[in-house]
Amino acid sequence: MNILIVEDDVKIRKALLSGLTDLGHECHGESNGERAVESILHQTPDLILLDLMLPGKPGLEVLSAIRSEGVKAPVIILTAMNAVQDRVEGLKLGADDYLVKPFAFDELVARIEAVSRRTSLQPAPVLSIGNFTLDLTTHRAEIDGRLIDLSPTEFSVLELLLRHEGRVVTRNMLCKHVWGFEWGGSTNAIEVQINRLRRKIDSDNGESYIKTIRGRGYALRTSADDKEA
Repeated sequence: MNILIVEDDVKIRKALLSGLTDLGHECHGESNGERAVESILHQTPDLILLDLMLPGKPGLEVLSAIRSEGVKAPVIILTAMNAVQDRVEGLKLGADDYLVKPFAFDELVARIEAVSRRTSLQPAPVLSIGNFTLDLTTHRAEIDGRLIDLSPTEFSVLELLLRHEGRVVTRNMLCKHVWGFEWGGSTNAIEVQINRLRRKIDSDNGESYIKTIRGRGYALRTSADDKEA
């Protein structure tokens, strides 16, 4: 699943990102409520872990804002606030579950699985962001309506880049997503796939949708206006 972790405590956020990524989920984090709303509305995740005490916009306001915009992704509230009224208010606003800090990681994983079963959670069959449209069922890829012929590996690379649009995707993330193993730094397989993908998706004017972030990985810009030479 693509999971957004909205948590301003750096240690907790990093621990959740690491633990859930190790379980095979694609995760990213936000520490500010206003930025979290923007991120959710721009690219709806499959599931949201939401702290209540956030800078910028409190968690309950984040929850209210995304539900009013029609976002149906399951939300599990994570908070140190244990008052019954807080739990009731969160559930009334559309939260699917509530976990009080401190909590065991195994319990969080069990609750994520339970929420997934209750909501019949499945990734969206079509991923449409910016100029890109990917049909995850048929593996059909289009840019501005132009059909792109991609190999299964190229499609998988593009899917991961698109799900993290505008953010850095590390080589290790690509290796785990595409091939299922940790990147050891001893192979150029990633660079080969990125170069093949660039040749297929880039326009004729020499600009590339995929930007190399030296020493870190790659980032995808999804429209011509966003691209950098």
